Amino acid sequence: MTSIDSTIQRIRSGEAEGSACSPALADAPWTFDLLTPGYGPGSSMGDLIPTGSPRQGQLPEVYRTASNDELDARISAAKQTLGDRVVVLGHFYQRDEVLKYADFVGDSYQLANAALERPNAEAIVFCGVHFMAETADILSSPGQAVILPNLAAGCSMADMADIDSVTECWDQLTALFGTEPDASGRVPVIPVTYMNSSAALKGFCGDHGGIVCTSSNASAALDWAFERGQRVLFFPDQHLGRNTAKAMGVPLDRMPMWNPNKPLGGNGADELEDARVILWHGFCSVHKRFTVGQIESARAEFPGARVLVHPECPSGVVDAADAAGSTDFIGKEIAAATEPTTFAIGTEINMVNRLANQYPQHRIFSLDPVICPCSTMYRIHPGYLAWVLEALVDGDVLNRIVVADDVAVPARIALDRMLAARPGGSVARVIGD
Repeated sequence: MTSIDSTIQRIRSGEAEGSACSPALADAPWTFDLLTPGYGPGSSMGDLIPTGSPRQGQLPEVYRTASNDELDARISAAKQTLGDRVVVLGHFYQRDEVLKYADFVGDSYQLANAALERPNAEAIVFCGVHFMAETADILSSPGQAVILPNLAAGCSMADMADIDSVTECWDQLTALFGTEPDASGRVPVIPVTYMNSSAALKGFCGDHGGIVCTSSNASAALDWAFERGQRVLFFPDQHLGRNTAKAMGVPLDRMPMWNPNKPLGGNGADELEDARVILWHGFCSVHKRFTVGQIESARAEFPGARVLVHPECPSGVVDAADAAGSTDFIGKEIAAATEPTTFAIGTEINMVNRLANQYPQHRIFSLDPVICPCSTMYRIHPGYLAWVLEALVDGDVLNRIVVADDVAVPARIALDRMLAARPGGSVARVIGD
């Protein structure tokens, strides 16, 4: 089984063909810990990181110089010593070298729910990114410590909507629309935040009558919001909002974009009055890389290929694909194929590569021929995992993620609304991120 990390190393050494979006991907992530703030090499390396974003201090030398076999032995021994006192969660987009140690693998909300299945675990080690660890802390038991092995594992999309900018937007909208409900009892605007957002924005939605959504239940969340509001403010991902609303029949000309750097988001008052969904100017740099041209090339080379993409992709890509859905949806579509099939996939490369290894009877490849993983997910490395696990063995909790009660309480309200709005009325596991 060939991992993306090993492929990148082989490309750099000349042992394998192919290309990566940055030669620095072959370097260890701690190389970037003390440099100028940034998301690191990969898909988000060109995104502007907000001032004051979490940074990771230098990893101790013993972990930086350890071989892969040494790290494997240290992690395995620490996990065995800790036993049920710790649960390790791994996101679908995580590198295989880390994911092999996960007790649960899934998307951000599946993993948050997985943590609930171990209520007696003293620590939850979240091998994902910052907003995921925050959500786990909100939903976990009070005595559990949630740990992010590398504090620099943020999310550029989540950072594109901050609490100050969203509050300023809200103030401008309420000044324009007022706050009084119409004759049917619907308020002027309802906030909806994607799961891929900070705890502060989930709390904002809880405080202002809004809801959280995932990529698999976004339409249900919008239905919920439209029942209560005349229009929706959707953040931070414009593409998920646009693709979901478009599929529900909302015209594109009634989905203006809100640019937080311009008065009224760069829109006219009449345009906002007529809006059904106001889209925040945010995006995922992983999924922004996929293009209609890539789909056309895949179909030209492999006639009959089935193209599956994530709804964080631009709308033209979603329209050109055979199907769009969450990470869980993509995995299930491939698992359900009974005959050998060619799948061209538009989502993060680590997951695509893992599916290709898992289902060798199919031809599975990424639409993007350039290897360009999620910059921030790639900041997690076995060295950091060994560091935090061995510290737990010694009784030390490193890199703990704590959401203050004044944020966690309203955020939990918005998450509970999401659960209640799930299609079919189930309040069990919600899939998709």
